[in-house]
Amino acid sequence: MAGDTGMAGKVALLLWGAQTTQLLVKPPWRPAVLWDRVTLTCQGLGTAGDTTWYKDGQRWGQNRHDHFTVTESGNYTCDRPSTGLSPPVRVLDGPLVLQVPTWPLLEGDTVKLRCRRWRDQSVTGVRFYHGVEEVRKSFRGTELSLSLLQLNHSGQYRCGGWVKSRILQAWQESVPVTVTVHELFTVPVLKGPPEVIEGSPLNLSCLSTPSPLRPPAPLLHLFYRDGQLVGGPQVSPQLLVPSVGVSHSGNYSCQVPSKGGNVQKSSARLRITVHMPVANVTITPGPPAHQGHAGDPVTLHCSVEVGSAPVTFTWLHNGKEVAQGPVLELGDIEVGHSGTYQCMATNHLGQDRHRVFRALSPELALEVTPQGHGGTVATGVGGSLLFLVLLVAVIVAWHWWHRLATRKHPERAPPEPVAPPEEGEVLYTHVMSTKQARWPPHITLPQEPQVTYAELPGPHSRPKETSDIYVVVP
Repeated sequence: MAGDTGMAGKVALLLWGAQTTQLLVKPPWRPAVLWDRVTLTCQGLGTAGDTTWYKDGQRWGQNRHDHFTVTESGNYTCDRPSTGLSPPVRVLDGPLVLQVPTWPLLEGDTVKLRCRRWRDQSVTGVRFYHGVEEVRKSFRGTELSLSLLQLNHSGQYRCGGWVKSRILQAWQESVPVTVTVHELFTVPVLKGPPEVIEGSPLNLSCLSTPSPLRPPAPLLHLFYRDGQLVGGPQVSPQLLVPSVGVSHSGNYSCQVPSKGGNVQKSSARLRITVHMPVANVTITPGPPAHQGHAGDPVTLHCSVEVGSAPVTFTWLHNGKEVAQGPVLELGDIEVGHSGTYQCMATNHLGQDRHRVFRALSPELALEVTPQGHGGTVATGVGGSLLFLVLLVAVIVAWHWWHRLATRKHPERAPPEPVAPPEEGEVLYTHVMSTKQARWPPHITLPQEPQVTYAELPGPHSRPKETSDIYVVVP
């Protein structure tokens, strides 16, 4: 009995803290029975003189006391101006009563329901019912023990048994009594982002609210991925993964057990998918092509739009690694600098240096032209074109002159080519006078034309004098 009184006191303090008027029953059973000498105590804000009592809905008197001993059966309530009207308490004086403890019943508790006859006279063949279903049959016991209460234990209960009087033995049943089982804590809800980027932190929260009807006790939390324990048991409702990888994708859930493990509740599953990020890597000046002359200074810059520091930049020239860093200083470029350039960005995060992304920029084609090469080529091309034009003109003029000559002397055959005279030979030259060339064809020319003899000088010959030249005139 002392333990029951202590529990009732704790419940009263909790409810008083909620600033509502409560009616305490001693002994702490409901419905109360008149033969137990029941004491009712009204608790709420204010003084004992502010208490007003009601019986069966009617004002029963204001006796300026916050407690009294019940002498009549009925439904009792009390009122305090600051906290209002209390819930009712029923006091019975029937032949058979089923009683339930007055303190709140929570999940995981063990409770006894007792079937009592008036003034505790004997009752046999007791049966207990939950709703319309029979839950226990006993020929000797008068109590029903409900161990490890669950929410489905809530409902209306009643009992029946054989009651023996002086004359006969009769079957009697109690009035129904309502049993309410409260949640020890709410079903946990797992909260977190359904999608995360690889390398980002993942923070999960397992949220559950303890019952206000009992002094709060620390709850434990366990976290699962695809049925495997990945965190806890721990008091903190938070699970932090500093850097997630693709392998962290899966179905997550959390579980909250009570102290002693009598009650365990699990959250619904939360599907979390880890994605590889798509990094946008760019080069400045931008692709696709960049032209320059030998000796020009060229600097390439690389940047990334997606990802967290630190980012590592690697430069590739024609597919081969040539430098590190976000800036590539080529200096005064040469023809050998021509080719394709790419920047590769890589990000690493977390203690395990897990890869976040590795992305390539578009290719930049660099074309380096030698200094002055363009003018030389242009001059060479222009000179070649001019030479071809002159050559074509000479060929066309020669063909024109040749055709003209052929038309004027169709009967004349081309002369035999004369071999060049060798050293010491005498060159015979036929000379016709102007007059002879103009004579008509019917006039006979002299038989011997004028002939001039000339000897070509050799390497050892002496110069010819004028007297050495012979001219024969017919």
